[in-house]
Amino acid sequence: MGMLVAGFPGLALGVLAGHFFDRGLAQTLGLGTPAALARARQTFFDTSFQLMGHIAKADGRVSEQEIAQAEALMRQLGIAGEQRDAAIARFKEGSAAGFDAAAAVTRFRTDCAGPRQVSHTLLVFLVAMAMADAVMDASERRLLGDIAAGLGYSAAEFEQLLAMVEAQSHFHDYAAGSGPAPADALADAYRALGVSADCSDAELKRAYRKLMSEHHPDKLAARGVPESMMKVATEKAQEIQAAYELARASRKS
Repeated sequence: MGMLVAGFPGLALGVLAGHFFDRGLAQTLGLGTPAALARARQTFFDTSFQLMGHIAKADGRVSEQEIAQAEALMRQLGIAGEQRDAAIARFKEGSAAGFDAAAAVTRFRTDCAGPRQVSHTLLVFLVAMAMADAVMDASERRLLGDIAAGLGYSAAEFEQLLAMVEAQSHFHDYAAGSGPAPADALADAYRALGVSADCSDAELKRAYRKLMSEHHPDKLAARGVPESMMKVATEKAQEIQAAYELARASRKS
């Protein structure tokens, strides 16, 4: 366009403008050098298991049930060998006395800077772990709230996230085709999508698309979520899909 408007001087200005546009776009999408991406993935992995250990210790001790939950999660994610050893080491660091969760969150925000989707994925991961036994006690909830605040979430945003993740989890078996729709399924569907039952069709679709974008594997991989931990995001996307299809079907009847 610069060439058409002002000849070769315009071409030079166009190239310069394009360079700054590309650089700004890369920053917006959370892209960077391979080294920065590798650092982000390592930090996401380390922080996830450290905070899991910290939450498990929230009531004063790490129970055998909580250890079993962490082991089951590693099997589910296909984490084995040296990576499994590293996950266990990070979990123990987080559960140790004096672990500085605030410093871990600050490091996460520095190394995984960019769009909020990565922080959202970390929170969803931690909430899902805390709810693995279907019970979230007050100490776990309080710690998750502190972590969310450190990631820049308001108290209201954190409460909405909790409600959405809880409702989405009700669709887990249903989304996999191995179970019936949950009780009070339609109400859960709207909560899972973060909208009210009286929202318009356009608002429903917009909420669905936003959530699916937040859990898109390609976008999350490009922003530093380790491939080994992508299964959680994929399952969440399936649960959101199931909730949306149920809500949409109810409007056609």
